[in-house]
Amino acid sequence: MGRIAGRFTRTEPRRRAWSLVVGLLSGLPRKNCWTIAEHAGHATPDGLQHLLARAKWDAEAVRDDVREYVVEHLGDTDAVLVVDETGDLKKGTHTVGVQRQYTGTAGRIENSQVAVYLVYATAAGHAAIDRELYIPRSWADDADRRRAAGIPDEVAFATKPALATAMITRALDAGVGARWVTGDEVYGANPHLRAALEARRTGYVLAVACDHQALTKAGKFRADMLARKLPARAWQQRSAGAGAKGLRLYDWALADLADAQPGHHQLLVRRNRRTGELAFYRCYSPRPAPLATLVRVAGSRWRVEETFQSGKGLAGLDEHQVRRWTSWRRWVTLAMLAHAFLAVTAAHEHARQPTPDELIPLTCNEIQHLFTSLAVQSVHDAAHRFRWSHWRRRHQARARNGHYRRQAPQNA
Repeated sequence: MGRIAGRFTRTEPRRRAWSLVVGLLSGLPRKNCWTIAEHAGHATPDGLQHLLARAKWDAEAVRDDVREYVVEHLGDTDAVLVVDETGDLKKGTHTVGVQRQYTGTAGRIENSQVAVYLVYATAAGHAAIDRELYIPRSWADDADRRRAAGIPDEVAFATKPALATAMITRALDAGVGARWVTGDEVYGANPHLRAALEARRTGYVLAVACDHQALTKAGKFRADMLARKLPARAWQQRSAGAGAKGLRLYDWALADLADAQPGHHQLLVRRNRRTGELAFYRCYSPRPAPLATLVRVAGSRWRVEETFQSGKGLAGLDEHQVRRWTSWRRWVTLAMLAHAFLAVTAAHEHARQPTPDELIPLTCNEIQHLFTSLAVQSVHDAAHRFRWSHWRRRHQARARNGHYRRQAPQNA
C-alpha cells in the first residue's frame, strides 16, 4: 500500500483504498462496497463508492505500480506473458460492456461482461499486471450507452487480440523483461498480434485451431493434416508443468514452417497420451529454441486460469457491483493489487525456507487465511452491526418504493 500511497492526493481516499484492499483480502463471503464498508467499521458504503466513482486518483498509475511490484518480486529472465479473457455473468443491460456474448466462464453465450488480462508468469509465481475491458460494438457505437456508463470518447471498439497487443506493448515499453508470450486460439489466430511480437523480436507460443493454415517448404497444410505427416520418431514425451494431480505429461512434436519474415517459425503439436487428442501452437523465436523450452511456454498458459481462480476466489476480482467504466477499472486494479500481495508473499515464503515433507507449500489461500486471521480481523460491537442492519433495510425500502412508483402508471 505504501507503493501506491502517492497516487492519492488526499488522506481520505488513501485510507479508503486501504480499507477496500484489506476487505478484498478478507474472508467475507461476498465482497462489495456494502460488505467491505461494514467490515472496515464505516458507517455507510458511501465513502468506498465515492472512491471508485468520483474521487481523484489515477488507476492507471496504480496499475503501473502493481506491474512494477510483481516484476520486482517475481522477476525472471525466462518470464512468460500470458494473455486471456474472462467473463463475469451479469443481470440487466446497464453495466458497462454487458451483453449476451460467449464467455469461457460459463462455456456458452450468456449475459456477461468480458475483460482481457495480462499475467506475468515465472517459476516463482504469477499475477495479473494489466487489464482491459472489452467493449462490444453494440456499446461502442451507441452514444447514449457510452455517456451513461462514462466511457471516454477516445475509447473505440477494439477486438480482444487488439486489447492484448496494447497491454503487451505497454508492458514491454515499461521495461518488463519477458522473452515469451502465450495465449489461446483467439490470440494465436490473429496475424496482427503475431506480427507485432515478431517486430519486437519477442517469442511466442500461441494456440491455433486444427484448421490453421501452416506453410511449409512442401506447401500449405492444415495443422491437423501436417501433424499426421509427422514420423513416429518426431514425438517426444514432455511435461507441460505440474498440475493438481501430478505432472501434465503429453507427447509433443515440432514441424518447421516456411515464413518470409526473419526468425524461427514452427508448429508445435501436443498429443494426449490417453485419448490421442491433438492441440496446436504457432511458435516464433528470434533464435532457435529447443522443444523443452517451447513446451514450458505452452504449459504456462495454465497460469492464467490459476490467476483467475485465485483472483476471483480470494481477492474479489469478479465481485464488483459497479456499472461505470471508471469504477470497474478502479475496482479490478485494487483487486489485482490484493492478489499480487498474496502471490508475492507465497513466493517469498517458498524461497525463504524449504517446506517440510509432510506439508504442501504455503498457498495463496492459506496465506490469505493467516493474514486476515492474524493481522486484519475486525471485530465490531453489536451497536455497529445493528446500525448496518438498519441502514440496509432503509436502503432496500427506498429501492422497493421506487419500483412500486415506476409500476404504478403501468397498472393504472
